[in-house]
Amino acid sequence: MPGEELFYLTVSELARRIESKKLSPVELTQAYLDRSQKLGPRFNAYARLTPEIALTQAKAAEKEIQRGHYRGPLHGIPYAVKDLLSVKGLPTTWGAKPYANQAFNYNSTLIDHLNRVGAVMIGKAAMIELAGGMGYRFASASLQGEAKNPWDPTCWTCGSSSGSGAIVAAGLAAFAIGTETWGSIICPSAFCGVSGLRPTYGRVSRYGAMALSPSMDKIGPLARSADDCARIFAAIAGHDARDRGTLPIDRAAFTYSASLELRSRPLRIGWLKNAWKSLDPGIAKPVEAAVRVLRKTFSSVKDASLPAGPWEEAGNIVIAAEGAASFRSLIRSGRVSELTDPLGQIAGYVNEQYSAADYLQALKVREILQTKMETLFDSFDVLATASQPVAATPLNLNLETDLVFPDPLGGIGNLCGLPALSVPCGFTDKNLPAGLQFVARAGDDFAVIQAGRAFQQHTDWHKRHPKIR
Repeated sequence: MPGEELFYLTVSELARRIESKKLSPVELTQAYLDRSQKLGPRFNAYARLTPEIALTQAKAAEKEIQRGHYRGPLHGIPYAVKDLLSVKGLPTTWGAKPYANQAFNYNSTLIDHLNRVGAVMIGKAAMIELAGGMGYRFASASLQGEAKNPWDPTCWTCGSSSGSGAIVAAGLAAFAIGTETWGSIICPSAFCGVSGLRPTYGRVSRYGAMALSPSMDKIGPLARSADDCARIFAAIAGHDARDRGTLPIDRAAFTYSASLELRSRPLRIGWLKNAWKSLDPGIAKPVEAAVRVLRKTFSSVKDASLPAGPWEEAGNIVIAAEGAASFRSLIRSGRVSELTDPLGQIAGYVNEQYSAADYLQALKVREILQTKMETLFDSFDVLATASQPVAATPLNLNLETDLVFPDPLGGIGNLCGLPALSVPCGFTDKNLPAGLQFVARAGDDFAVIQAGRAFQQHTDWHKRHPKIR
């Protein structure tokens, strides 16, 4: 059995070993499958494993590499994908009982992209039902039950990409694909002590993905490091005529290579003073230490403030109205009652009560906000703050009543489609991870990657992993 450290190597290190033929893609895939079969159920991490697909892809990758046809840094690398992205012929359940037997006869664009670079799909990650599109009170709102945090299995992994966070944190795959409409990449990354990238809206095609809020849904990677996230993002970004929300060809594609340092620029960092009303003491301490690292790493770190406004309210209206439209047939048929979560069973009816006037007013607020953020980014390249004001929460917590706090940056970042990257920045006294978040102007995904990469060159928090027995 391979040593545990193998399962926590970065994509870059695994790629070096595979390219040099020191590591077999087949052996690596089998090792991850064995570990996932053993530990996946412990954390409710997977919707399902796909060993036949994985081994077929791994064998093909190994043959190509042996013949000298190396496709790049994801060739032969095992990953998991959130179970709202279609894979031809496989169930794609959206984490919800009404869709437990749903399958599609085509791949999502993201799966095609990863197939093209030779990545190896070992499973579909568990998720919150409908990605939280009907609301939810409890972490158990999933076909698989609550996703348990590998750092402390009595705690949650956070967000609808809950299984993706557990998979990466537990070393069950080299990376995982998550989605975010409001927080579901950033929060699991923070709670699970991994790196997660929410790309600019429109840079990754959502063709073949469940629609929740079409004007806010985004797809991105969770991995070991900012560098890994960049390599995965380069493989999945790009214009897609089948998704009218993708950006034009020249603005959607992302290129990442070893020459990254040559393109780096001095970053003006704005430390946000009003992103959170307060930080829990356990989070405040590592975040304060992270700020000191930032001030040593970057020549310009100044205080910054988010513009005041009803941004969260506008974001909630957009998600509610678009979610009610996306799941209209589920709501109108009454099958929404089959959802696991008590809030999910009723919230769709409430969301249908938003009027066209409410929705249009929210879109006007979005336009005002986008202008204000463009002005703020004239002074800063990257905004930084804690990823979350709290550490991983207990599994049985009522999220509707006991995990409620203002999140203006979550609303702003998602309403404006801004790129963000969460990286680990320390631990609480209870050994739960804390995260540091970087946010940049729409389209400047490179800036958040550069900031995260620089931070990780001066820290080793991203190299820590839970001790799983």
